[in-house]
Amino acid sequence: MAIQTMVKGYGWIKEGECGCNQKGLLWQYADLQLLCAKLLQESVLAYPIEHFGRFDVASRLVALCVALALWDAHINYAKGKKQDIGILGVSPDGALVSNLEYFKDYVKAGRKLGRGNLFIYTLPSSPLAESAIHFGLQGPILYMRNFEKTEANLLDQAEGMVHNKAAETILAVSFGINEATCQCIQG
Repeated sequence: MAIQTMVKGYGWIKEGECGCNQKGLLWQYADLQLLCAKLLQESVLAYPIEHFGRFDVASRLVALCVALALWDAHINYAKGKKQDIGILGVSPDGALVSNLEYFKDYVKAGRKLGRGNLFIYTLPSSPLAESAIHFGLQGPILYMRNFEKTEANLLDQAEGMVHNKAAETILAVSFGINEATCQCIQG
């Protein structure tokens, strides 16, 4: 089966705009906090994302992009409802920005300790985990780092995971400093 036939939903965010491919949606936004409020108002988000204000930028981007992709694929979620959906992510930057923020905080605190709420985001899998928690994703969570053909490798891996029944659905997320895409892959 070709990967294009398996893409059931596609959400994307880049600086100042976001959208969904299947539904032909294009929205402008000023900042991610306002975009989160807009997605809640438009019922793209079923309920508020807990601690969204504490999330690092990557986690905010991924969570909102996942919401757009699920909505585009007509996959509903609800608080407390668990689903056989995995999330696979790739980012050329890893958690570099969050690591730098944590290190600056550590230095500012006299090199004795840094704040735990900053430390949690020093792992590149944290944005994926935050989304899995909010959306009730019970499938595998995997972060990949590949310098060549990252998007193609991400989709190949997602297709393989669906084919091998790791989960019924895999969300293939690519995220960077100011943008994210999420493709909902189903068998």
